[in-house]
Amino acid sequence: MSSLPIRNQESDHLLTAENAALIIIDYQPPQVNSIASMDRQLLINNIVGTINAAKLYRMPIVLTTVNVKTGLNQETIPQVKKHLGGILSLDRTSINSWEDKEFVEAVKATGRKKLIMAALWTEACLAFPALDALKEGYEVYLVVDAVGGTSKVAHDVAIRRLEQAGAISISTVQLFCELQRDWDRKETVEGFMKLFIETGGTAGIQFGYDGSAGEK
Repeated sequence: MSSLPIRNQESDHLLTAENAALIIIDYQPPQVNSIASMDRQLLINNIVGTINAAKLYRMPIVLTTVNVKTGLNQETIPQVKKHLGGILSLDRTSINSWEDKEFVEAVKATGRKKLIMAALWTEACLAFPALDALKEGYEVYLVVDAVGGTSKVAHDVAIRRLEQAGAISISTVQLFCELQRDWDRKETVEGFMKLFIETGGTAGIQFGYDGSAGEK
């Protein structure tokens, strides 16, 4: 059997590295330490996997923090920051990052209309900019297992509100698979499987992957 030719990566209705950008908001110590909607280590594993997926497929990444320059908060946690390399962190004072001029300019500069968004907390720092982005005509994708709230109720209600406004929920595994799409895209198969292994899954075994790029 033969795969169809790769569709236009800019106009594809599914997520591709050419039509989407990853937005990372406020993965800082106080925010991470206050997460109560899911296991915090799993949260960290999933946001790291999300970042590494964006890097593997060469997707633009916008990173922002809150209140570092004022001295009221600390930088992105080391477990996450080390995977971001030299990506500039845009610091702000607004809870809603869409009310920060430099942040909005950075998002618009990517030229992408599909925004994959991850933030802490779900009920504030994800919800507010996502609602604003939707209002401005962007498609917003929420990586629901890489974000968290101060309680499960707070997280769930925020996701429900965002979905009602038109946002689309996805998981880290769905993101990995949507970007890869075809086992025959051999240049990224090895990295694709590494995402599952490093995120803590057993997908390599389930898929019968033996470590040879491009094979199944």
